[in-house]
Amino acid sequence: MVSNSSALLNLALNQGQGVLRLTPTWVPRAFCIPGKRLKLHPDDYFAFGAHRGGIDERWFASTTKADNGPETLPDEGLSYIYLEDGSRVEKILLKDAIELMGKDILGREVMEKHGGWTMFAKFFDNMDPLPHHLHLDDEKAQAVGQKGKPEGYYFPRQLNDHGGYFPYTFFGLNPGTTRDDIIQCLKNWDRGDNGILYHSRAYKLKLGTGWNVPPGVLHAPGSLLTYEPQRASDVFAMFQNIVWDKYLSWDMLTKDVPSEHKKDLDYIVDMVDWDLNLDPDFYRSRFLEPKPVKPEAEMREAGYQEYWVAYNSDFFTAKELTVLPRRAVTIKEDAAYGLIVIQGQGKFGVWDVSAPTMIRFGEMTQDELFVTVKAAQEGITIVNESATENLVILKHFGPKV
Repeated sequence: MVSNSSALLNLALNQGQGVLRLTPTWVPRAFCIPGKRLKLHPDDYFAFGAHRGGIDERWFASTTKADNGPETLPDEGLSYIYLEDGSRVEKILLKDAIELMGKDILGREVMEKHGGWTMFAKFFDNMDPLPHHLHLDDEKAQAVGQKGKPEGYYFPRQLNDHGGYFPYTFFGLNPGTTRDDIIQCLKNWDRGDNGILYHSRAYKLKLGTGWNVPPGVLHAPGSLLTYEPQRASDVFAMFQNIVWDKYLSWDMLTKDVPSEHKKDLDYIVDMVDWDLNLDPDFYRSRFLEPKPVKPEAEMREAGYQEYWVAYNSDFFTAKELTVLPRRAVTIKEDAAYGLIVIQGQGKFGVWDVSAPTMIRFGEMTQDELFVTVKAAQEGITIVNESATENLVILKHFGPKV
């Protein structure tokens, strides 16, 4: 089986000249209402079954299994490499491929330092806001055999033709909020709205910008479709019990809390990073304006524009690349990366790429790729074949060596 997988993987690497095609990876969430901006067919948003909830996430370059409770499928959240060989179609988990040939895909230094691909990205797409919650840091996550989860947000214009019900995000806690205030909110879990949002503030979300969200920071994401590069982890703790009249069980707070601490309010509140949450300059510290990778005039002359859209993290970065109509550009990167095409059509190396109008659940697309380290360093020629429309690509990177 291993030798067969190795042969298939070598064939895929040779076909793509170091660029791998990935299949769409869909993830449902039982506590969310889909915003229906993922380009998934309207009939398919409950393809996992209505009891599993609607599909409101698409994961990219993922070697991390989703944590969706006891009915989570064995490969839920995991990305597959797609291979056509004549009339034969094969799929290989990206996770398995890196375990087999990680040095060829990611590079020797990355494998020796990090042991694999330690990030993934996603679109999350909700019609209403999410609960005020946090992601655990390494210390707390280690207690349940997981890793901490920092994440970044970016709000692409191309995928936000409507703002949903509440395009504002609550971040952090108001200066002066105390541990006792939050403990009282937890004590009120079964007494109606526990009132935690009274201790926070909301920020209006701006298209084409983003945020940096470290572990331990409470946040209630708003209803824009969000591109989210993050560390390879799915740990969280929901601190808000009722969102838009939807009740969340205590289990959503304590999913990643050791069994002996599931009623220990002091332990739970210790998951909050108080310095970050009470930072009076939270906006200045965490809001992300895009940063050009080179002088803008120089890039436009060469036929493209590229910006850092997620940064200030040791665990991931992300860029937005725009190739102008009827232009071609060769882009080199230092490391392997995943990508998703969000506008236009053209060529990425040997592959045709296009942003789909509508996707059926289970169908293949031409919008997601993974670039191996050698191909990235040698450079990929990207061609925009449209006479009028930009070709726009989001690129996600793991930690630096």
